[in-house]
Amino acid sequence: MELLPIFMTMRKKQYHVLATFVIFSLFLSGCSFNKTVLHPTKFLKTTTNAAWIDSNADTLCFYFSGCNHQPATLLKNRKDTVVLSYTIESVLFTNAQGDTLNGWFLKPKNQAPVITLLQLHGNAGTLYNQLKMSSFLKNGFQIFIFDYSGFGFSQGKASRNNLLTDALSALDYLKTREDVKGTKLVIYGQSLGGNLAPVVASKRQNETDGLVIEGGFSTYKDMAAKKFGFIGRILIAEKHNSLKFIKTYNKPLLSMHSPGDKTVPFDLGKKLFDTANEPKTFFEMPKKCHLCGSVYYSDEISQKIKSMLNTK
Repeated sequence: MELLPIFMTMRKKQYHVLATFVIFSLFLSGCSFNKTVLHPTKFLKTTTNAAWIDSNADTLCFYFSGCNHQPATLLKNRKDTVVLSYTIESVLFTNAQGDTLNGWFLKPKNQAPVITLLQLHGNAGTLYNQLKMSSFLKNGFQIFIFDYSGFGFSQGKASRNNLLTDALSALDYLKTREDVKGTKLVIYGQSLGGNLAPVVASKRQNETDGLVIEGGFSTYKDMAAKKFGFIGRILIAEKHNSLKFIKTYNKPLLSMHSPGDKTVPFDLGKKLFDTANEPKTFFEMPKKCHLCGSVYYSDEISQKIKSMLNTK
């Protein structure tokens, strides 16, 4: 009988050690899990060209000039010079941490834009993958696309905390441009950027006129649970909760999603939309794809944005 207390004490110590090990393992797994959210492509400062394959399987090669990475020459399939109906202005601006970020300001050559889009792209690639957004330019839009910290030519570290400060800094930069003043300013978030956009729009709704979300999702925990079950919900950190912020947003919203989206489940995009306040519009895109709005529906989306802003 005297051995029982000793035995129980040993068992308690074993359980304590085991519990500590499990908690520590979950912590390490959580750190690793959170790091997998972002998949940036990084360019060296000395990079002189980059290639992108568009939706038509054509390879577009960008050749840069100067220290601001200005696209000087654009070749199709590495041989034919491409003449664009719009200009690409390479922009370097500073975020709140003092890192220099790289962006492109796209503007049509033959018309005066009435709406400026600030695009917040997804979790992978660079701004060069976003050139498909140029399909909106013919409908009276100009667009600012930029790379988050650690993406493309942008300095700094790619992290979800930096996503928000980068987006706010991009908005601050846009507000300084004379060619943006007098236009309606709309935040256009896609995928991970669609989760980020409501946070930015809520924080700065006095400085913006509307919000567009394409292929966005409700929360990181919801996304993790879809992919990895309940353990994913436990391991992922939420950071900035879009469902919370979209409840405080009261300006026009256009949300778009495809039921056949295999990257971000349709119901998570719908959940974010259902949580939002009026005025709001939902566009269910027929194509089975992720972020295909600018490829297949740019005219329709353009009209919906203009309608929600009461702009011709």
